[in-house]
Amino acid sequence: MLIDTHCHLNHQDFAGDREAVIARAREAGVGAMVVIGFDLPSSEAALALAEADAALFAVVGVHPNDAASLDDRALARLAELAASPKAVAIGEIGLDFHWNVFPPPVQEATFRRQLALARELSLPFVLHTRKSESEVLDVLESEGDLRVPGVLHCFGAGPEIAARALDLGLTLGLGGDLTFQNARALHQTAAGLPLDRIVLETDSPYLAPHPHRGRRNEPAYVALVAAQLASLQRRPVEEVARVTTANARALFGSRLTV
Repeated sequence: MLIDTHCHLNHQDFAGDREAVIARAREAGVGAMVVIGFDLPSSEAALALAEADAALFAVVGVHPNDAASLDDRALARLAELAASPKAVAIGEIGLDFHWNVFPPPVQEATFRRQLALARELSLPFVLHTRKSESEVLDVLESEGDLRVPGVLHCFGAGPEIAARALDLGLTLGLGGDLTFQNARALHQTAAGLPLDRIVLETDSPYLAPHPHRGRRNEPAYVALVAAQLASLQRRPVEEVARVTTANARALFGSRLTV
């Protein structure tokens, strides 16, 4: 069994054929899909999907590109959503220095408030680190004992960032870009990562893997990520599936009931 630990089935791109997409994922051996929120409405939608389907689970949170929306009322609403047994983490949270929609201090304040919420609720967190890997790790290091696990979503950095993340106890999420033929540096880094610290993801509808690059991504394609990781680490794909599934269960805890 495979687990897609990061997808956006709550995205409008799936509005017309979501059930067919989920069915294709099941046919591809994907036993669970973790649907990620990026603001309050999308977090509510993620939870609604999860509560309607035993194979779906929700992550609720406010993305750094929506950082200014996290006032006290929104934070309280996130806590309400996170109380559901089908909510498995807080996210995706972090910093985004690619789009820079909000100044770094605003993003960081929102990030830290949600880290505190994750600790308060004893839930893991899902990190967004676009062009901000080092700065996100700086924040985590400054927080001291994190007390709850976290995953660095869409890991694409080099061995130095990987080492810092692993030292913090983080899990690394590998997705479609691992299959890109020109991602040679990532291939080299991923080949040396400890398998017991990796989870697989798609980030659907974004970052479709080869040979679907440039088209809509979907959870079934996590099997292509598994195959690429198996090739890079010279392991049987069955081992990659088994270990990364166990890693996802360990990361998200008892609420991920598959």
